[in-house]
Order: sequence, then C-alpha cells, then structure tokens
Amino acid sequence: MPAAPTPPHDVDTVLVLDFGAQYAQVIARRIREARVYSEIVAHDTPVAALLARRPAGIVLSGGPRSVHVEGAPRVDPALFEAGVPVLGICYGQQLMAATLGGEVARTGDAEFGPTPFTAEVDSDLFAQAPAEQTVWMSHNDTVVRAPAGFRVVGSTPGTPVAAFEDTARRLYGVQYHPEVSHTPHGQEVFTAFLHATGARPAWTPHNVIESAVGAIREQVGEATVLCGLSGGVDSAVAAALVHEAVGEQLTCVFVDHGLLRADERAQVEEAFGASSKARLVTVDAADRFLAKLAGVTDPERKRKIIGTEFIRVFEDAGREHAPDAAFLVQGTLYPDVIESGSATAALIKSHHNVGGLPDDLGFALVEPLRWLFKDEVRRVGEELGLPGEIVWRQPFPGPGLAVRIIGDVTAERLALVRAADAIVLAELAHAGLDRDIWQAFAVLPAIRSVGVQGDERSYGHPIIVRAVTSEDAMTADFARIDFDVLARMANRIVNEVPGINRVAYDVTSKPPGTIEWE
Repeated sequence: MPAAPTPPHDVDTVLVLDFGAQYAQVIARRIREARVYSEIVAHDTPVAALLARRPAGIVLSGGPRSVHVEGAPRVDPALFEAGVPVLGICYGQQLMAATLGGEVARTGDAEFGPTPFTAEVDSDLFAQAPAEQTVWMSHNDTVVRAPAGFRVVGSTPGTPVAAFEDTARRLYGVQYHPEVSHTPHGQEVFTAFLHATGARPAWTPHNVIESAVGAIREQVGEATVLCGLSGGVDSAVAAALVHEAVGEQLTCVFVDHGLLRADERAQVEEAFGASSKARLVTVDAADRFLAKLAGVTDPERKRKIIGTEFIRVFEDAGREHAPDAAFLVQGTLYPDVIESGSATAALIKSHHNVGGLPDDLGFALVEPLRWLFKDEVRRVGEELGLPGEIVWRQPFPGPGLAVRIIGDVTAERLALVRAADAIVLAELAHAGLDRDIWQAFAVLPAIRSVGVQGDERSYGHPIIVRAVTSEDAMTADFARIDFDVLARMANRIVNEVPGINRVAYDVTSKPPGTIEWE
C-alpha cells in the first residue's frame, strides 16, 4: 500500500531547530504567516541531514538551558559554514556566539518581560523597524562579546549585545523573542531574515490544496476512502480536501450521538450533503449513547463509554456503507505531530479525532492536514468553499456536551446546556467576538441554586459560562469579555432556558484549570 504523504517538497523551506523552546511552534507559525513553509526539527539532527532538505534558511530556537551547563544542547559548527542563512533566537543567539568565538556570560542583569530596545535601522535585520521599540526578554545569560565578523545592531539597558549580524555569511541573532505577540515589531525581524534567505512566499492556501490533492491521489489511487466526520473544522476540512482529490471514492460517516451543539447536525448535512456531491451517511445514535450513559457521573467513565460506543457505531456504518474501504481520513494537525515526537505516536494520538479508533481497524491513514496549524486549516477551508459556520467553528471535545454536564447525562439536562450554549455563542457573534475567542461554552453543574423569578422563589440550575483566549490550547487565559455582553448572555439564559435561574462566569486560566470542566 502506498506510503502516507510526506512534507511538501515543492516549496522553499525554513527549518526551526528546537532546543526545548517554549515558543518553537510560534516561531514556525510566524514564518508561515509570511507565506514561507517552516518545519520544526530536533536540534540534534545531523547537519548533513539538514542540508539534504535544501533549506532556504535555518532558525535556532530558544531553550531553557545555559550554554555553560554540562550536557546543554550544542550545534555542529559546520552549520555556520554551510552557506545557509541562520537566525538565532535567545538561546539560539547565545549558542551561535559561543560556537563562533564570542562570549556568553551571566552578568547579573537578567531581563524578563517587556524591555526597551534600541535598533540600528541601517542594519539588515531592522531596516524596516523603528529605532526605539519594546521587545519581550526572558533570559539570565547574555552575549557580552559578539564573534569576529559580527556587527552589534541592537541593545537594551541590560544587554549591550541584544542583536547582531554578519551579513557576509548571512548569520543573525537576537536575544529577545520576536515570535511572541508581546514584541510588537517582531514580525519585521522574520520578514528581514526571510528576505536574506531569498525564500519564495509560496505557502498559500491555493498551493497547499494543490499539493495535498496530488499527494492524496498518489497515496489512495483507486481505493475507497472512509472518513469519520465529527462536525469540527479539522475533520471537515480533511474530508473536503480528500473529496476534492478522489470525489466519489470517499464515504463520510457522521455519527449523531446526541451530544452535539445546537444545529450542528443540520450544518454538517448541508455542507457535505447533496449540494457538495459527497457521499454522506448520517447515523442517528442518540438513544443508544444516552442508554449507555444512564447513571454515569465519573468523567473518565463517560469518555470511555462514548469512545467505545463511537467505535462500534462507526464500524457498523463502515461495514454497511463502505465495506471495501482501505483508507481512513484523519484530521491530524501539525501540533499533534510535534507533540508526539514521532510519526507513530502521532497516528495513535490522531485516532482520538474520530472517537478513539484503535490501531487494528485495518485502515491505512490519510492525513492531509498533518503539516498545517489550526489557522492554516481554516484558511484552506475557506479556499475550498466550506461555509463559515464550519470553518470558524470553535474546538469541541470528542465526548461533546457530555463533558460539559457535571453528573448525570440525560435528555433533559442536554437540552438545558445546549440551549444555554447556543445563547453564549450567539451573543459573542453579535458582539463581534466569536473569532477572537478560542473557545466559549456553557457548563451545567450538578447543583441547584435559590432564585427569584416572577416574584416567586425558584430552585433551579445555574449555568457557568467559560470563555478563553489561546493560540494552541496548551495554555489559555479567561477572556476579558465586556460586562454588557456577559449581562446580555445571562439575561437571555435565565429568561429563555426554563429551569435556569443563575449564571456565573469562570475566570480561571489554564493552568491551573483546564479549558473544559471534565
């Protein structure tokens, strides 16, 4: 059977060597935002293997170690003699300096957080940036002497060598973090570096689709393909890409387990039904799932029951509607691949995208999104013509509303949380905040509260509203929603959802909390 698609080779590539950086993924995303493909690789990848990829440029990420500590990650000096442009960030800059004969020391002037920075605007790195700006620092060690051939082009009050460059060898370094949003002019650094690499800005949604469609056709051939549609953006875009490539060879199975958000089933059926010419099979299994969940309150048991039942429903539908399917579509994203550390682990993790499918189902995986970040997936979805309510749908857990109900999952309690959730999303959209917030939803706790409704005492259910901002869901902060918006949400929920008499707002960040309640 043909191998799974490999990374794209028809575009210029910038490799990001990861030295254990907190922001390695963000570096890769910033480069891709400039329409140049980037990929994260291990810092100990041999130089010969790096050069075999013919990279347009290489970025050395930050990291938590000191270059003076025994066992700290190193870099082969041959990298700097290969003629490939290199940008070092934080630890990467220090490593470049130490390797090439400069000096790195702990001066006692550590810098953390926003820091005033002075740039030499006649330099390559800062030609398009203001001379005085604010940057985000996070370091103890610092470069105190640049290597021979380097010019110092940036400084802060505590770090005289905060940026340097050797334009002849196209080697550059900055002590601060240009990739984070707290460095307002950070993108100019990446733009300048990419200009030095000569990389073509060809990483566009159109080219991504063209490359993915070709890879899918090569992998699948004439075989039948099965896709488990969850209703989320990842599975939807993956299905649309595969359909673009192989048409009627694709069968999509949408399992309605009764734990979906309001109107979710109708939106999926409209997007992938007759109008799209895709073969869509909808399985109505709500009663089956509710029966299995009856009386179950432990969140881990809920997840296992839902995952197991999903497998059985999906297998039954596959045997009935696509018995000869050889391939299974998965919505694995690039962060899954990065976090897993290996392709094998990535496949195991990606199985969770369709409800915990085991390895022994007998399918080869088609993963057309495995080199994309979430924001890129959305842009590809728009390019493919998917409706906005699917492309911009917020992340949704596989067990659905079952993990947003604390305690028993019943039809009545599902109706309450679904109605409240729809109001939360509608009010955010009305306020123009729906695309600024990573995830927002309603939670139904297993308690009741006293209230006053219609001049009478009520003893109803509270709803907890959860809304967070995030870039990757690894960390998250509670969204600072205007009180007037929250007031409209609360007023509508208590007036329109029978049995709800109180609304609270969760102001916990992740960590220490999680995004979901269960």
